[in-house]
Amino acid sequence: MSPDIETLVQKISRLPGLGPRSARRIVLHLLKNKEQNLEPILMSMKNVNEKVKVCPICFNIDTFDECCSICSDNSRRKDIICVVESVADLWAIDRTSCFLGQYHVLKGLLSSIEGRGPEVLMLENLKKRCDENKVTEIIVALSATVEGQTTDIYIRNFFKDSGIKITSLARGIPIGGELDYLDDGTLLTAFSARG
Repeated sequence: MSPDIETLVQKISRLPGLGPRSARRIVLHLLKNKEQNLEPILMSMKNVNEKVKVCPICFNIDTFDECCSICSDNSRRKDIICVVESVADLWAIDRTSCFLGQYHVLKGLLSSIEGRGPEVLMLENLKKRCDENKVTEIIVALSATVEGQTTDIYIRNFFKDSGIKITSLARGIPIGGELDYLDDGTLLTAFSARG
């Protein structure tokens, strides 16, 4: 294998969920028919590299002039903001069309072990948006991990005197889940958050 191809394999193998074998298969597939496989991907990557920016309002990534397509969409509610950990979480929620408000993307969750403090939450920016748009509810949609729960508590404390309703996603037994196969934490959460 030539050094250039080996370098490409190494770079692709660093992508999430891929290892050296998968990367080699991808590279071989791309190189089999460069005009149909490789060139369109290269053009798309070039376009994304040149056009995609981080939204200064919600921190989503998108192609835009002043703000992302979600922040500029006047049909979306401005009085409800959903706080998510990452753009991937925003995309997952928005794909369902179940939430038609605004978003706030964190730059990570609180983690003393990894040295991430309150600055990653960008809460001053969120507070300003809440004041400007008369936000009535913040939905905290974070992972059910220790870091996610710690961040949830921090956000709740930050907004405790604001008069804004702070809610979280429901947690517990998934549809189709059998009680016998659920872990203790899931069962405990399902019982304590029952409605």
